Amino acid sequence: MDTGVIYHYRRSASRLTIAAHLFGILAFILMLIWLLHYRGGIEYDSDNVDRVFNVHPFMMFCGFIFLVGEAMMVYKTVPASHSVQKFFHMILHLIAICLGIVGISAVFKFHDMVNTEDVYSLHSWIGIGTFCLFGLQWLFGLFTFTVPQPSDARASMLPWHICGGRALLYMAICAALTGLMEKSTFMQEKHTRENHLMNFTGLFILLFGIFIDLSVALARYV
Repeated sequence: MDTGVIYHYRRSASRLTIAAHLFGILAFILMLIWLLHYRGGIEYDSDNVDRVFNVHPFMMFCGFIFLVGEAMMVYKTVPASHSVQKFFHMILHLIAICLGIVGISAVFKFHDMVNTEDVYSLHSWIGIGTFCLFGLQWLFGLFTFTVPQPSDARASMLPWHICGGRALLYMAICAALTGLMEKSTFMQEKHTRENHLMNFTGLFILLFGIFIDLSVALARYV
């Protein structure tokens, strides 16, 4: 490929990565404002059921979706050796899985505290399914790209791993958006400002995912 074209794609991917970080940080800030100002705080061991529940959206976006997006961009857009990119890609995903486990356990604890049925909504079905598939994707990547394998086998599995990761990111975002909609529906007291804040949070989460996908797609040409 011509060097001018390579530079064009590298510059485009860099700009899109900056946009992805911007939307991710905005979503992170709005999520904190919503949970701390409107929902009373975040505390896993609290006797306040709302504080226990708030651990769930915080961990699932800030600890899971955000770190997954960062892991994808680290592997494709950070100028470093392939081994360094692969190491941080794997570690960030592992941290995301651990934080996701905390987030899921928090919502199960919340359901026990309020005597509510578990895994009954579309949001919960998408979320649980996404998380389980994500764990399998991580194990698949660990076995295929860390354990010594024939180069042909790795090359044949790489497109599936990339497409699976991108699909799972959108599934996680879908779970986050349906979760925000579900929470907005269940809130007893309706506040226009809070609803607008939740809408903007969901919008920034979606834009975060879109720009991650675009930056990774363009970085493949580098």
